[in-house]
Amino acid sequence: MISRLRGTLLSRSEMGIEVATSGGVVYEVDVPLSVAERLPHVGDEIELRTAQVVREDLIALYGFLDAGERRLFQTLIGVSGVGAKLALAMLSVFPAPRLARALIEKDVGALVQVPGVGRKTAERLFLELADRVQDLDVGGEVTPVGVPRGAHDAVQALVSLGMSFQDADRAVRRTLEDDSGLEMADLVRKALAL
Repeated sequence: MISRLRGTLLSRSEMGIEVATSGGVVYEVDVPLSVAERLPHVGDEIELRTAQVVREDLIALYGFLDAGERRLFQTLIGVSGVGAKLALAMLSVFPAPRLARALIEKDVGALVQVPGVGRKTAERLFLELADRVQDLDVGGEVTPVGVPRGAHDAVQALVSLGMSFQDADRAVRRTLEDDSGLEMADLVRKALAL
């Protein structure tokens, strides 16, 4: 099992990255987009926490910048019907703390934003993971925040206005931090002002 990888970042693409170790071995590593955007420049030193997935037809290495992301990935692939590609897609759409919070809050609207996750898959994830994810230390705040009733509708309204789901979700949550008693229309208006 390869649990960490330290070396020089040789290349990065949509398909993953290549890391050359000091021993001359080059590893191809798949990383979620939430990790890829935080990687150093090509030619810089890098250390990744890795998860090795072995199947009949494939041996793949998945890389993360911290242990919490790796733990969440490993927890996700432990769910029936969730493979490494789907878990990687979930961590590409959401950073680990936000994904964990969506699972704990049973936020169907958030999870269906991930390609390949429909309502039934989201409900299965909630059923199997809500309690286990709450015990994980994925970094950041993951405890449920008691989202007001109109928050999900406000996020959907912002998305229909052309905002990405992630930006809309972030804006609504920031607005709720300042004033949690807003009605949906006021919430949308203040979130747009952000």
